[in-house]
Amino acid sequence: MNNFKIVPLSKAFVQKIKTTMTDDFGNPVVEQLATGLGPCRISLKPFNKGVDKRLLFKHSPFELENAYNQPGPVFVNAEDVEEYTDVFRFPPEIKANKQSFPLSLIGYNKDQMMAVTRLVGDADIDDLINDLFDQHPDIEYLHARNAQACCFICKIERR
Repeated sequence: MNNFKIVPLSKAFVQKIKTTMTDDFGNPVVEQLATGLGPCRISLKPFNKGVDKRLLFKHSPFELENAYNQPGPVFVNAEDVEEYTDVFRFPPEIKANKQSFPLSLIGYNKDQMMAVTRLVGDADIDDLINDLFDQHPDIEYLHARNAQACCFICKIERR
C-alpha cells in the first residue's frame, strides 16, 4: 500500500479561473489547441495534440509566500474533465511515458522550505515517493514537476 495521496488541481479552483478567464495573478488565461502532451493538471491525463483545447495560466501550488514559492505555467483541459481519482498511485499514463514526462520530485517541510529533491529518471515513481516519505520524516508533501520545463504537475501528500 502506498503511503501517499496524489492531489490534482481541483475542478472548483479551475472553475473560478475559467469563469473569470484571469489567473490568481491578474493575467489573462490563454486558450489554445494542444501542441504538447501536458498533462491536464485536473485529470492528470495527457492531452491529444492538435485535438484538445487547453487553457494556460500562471499558478502557485504553495500556501506561503517565500523564496521557494515557484509560480509558473500550468495547462488544464478547456472542456469539463473529472479530477484524477486513483489518488493512491501516480498517474499511470504519465508514469509510463518517461520520455515525454521526465519527472522530478521536490519535498517541502511544514514551513514550506525545500527539504529534498530527486530526479525520477528510470526509477519507479511510486517506489521513489514511498522511499522519500519513509526516509525523510520532515517532508510534509512533495511536488511532481516536469524535470525539463520545471512546471508543476501535482502535489503529493503523505498519508
